[in-house]
Amino acid sequence: ELHQNSYRSIESVATEKGFNESNLRKWIGFYHKYGISGLKPRKNRSYSVKFKLEVLKAIETDFISQREACIRFDIAAQSTVLNWQRDYEKNGILGLENKPRGRPKIMNDYKRKKRKSEKPLTREEELLLENEKLRAENDFLKKLDALTLKKNKQKPSKG
Repeated sequence: ELHQNSYRSIESVATEKGFNESNLRKWIGFYHKYGISGLKPRKNRSYSVKFKLEVLKAIETDFISQREACIRFDIAAQSTVLNWQRDYEKNGILGLENKPRGRPKIMNDYKRKKRKSEKPLTREEELLLENEKLRAENDFLKKLDALTLKKNKQKPSKG
């Protein structure tokens, strides 16, 4: 409003209000194209591969910037378009497919703990397991002892 009504430069308005000039230009573009609704916060959107290709093609054929593409196609952030460009250059059309969001539903087999077998362990297997646990405990205690000695050496002696 300050920019339009007083014919002031974007730079002077950005400086006065403490805004980033690039963000102010983006907001003005969204306002001109979509009105006040263009300035409202948006939910995370999921874009189709076809839409992403359309945006990237427009950037290439119409020689528009990422910011202009965001305004034209109503995309909230330039980084979204930048990521699409990188993914497309790196992996082609497969790079534009939507990636799953959030935490995976099930753990990978690698991460899943081994289930205890239903059959009982033999005496030899029990002894090997106990031996492995004792070695781990011994290694832990040695490391703890070494750290304690190191910490005591670092303390300056009083006297």
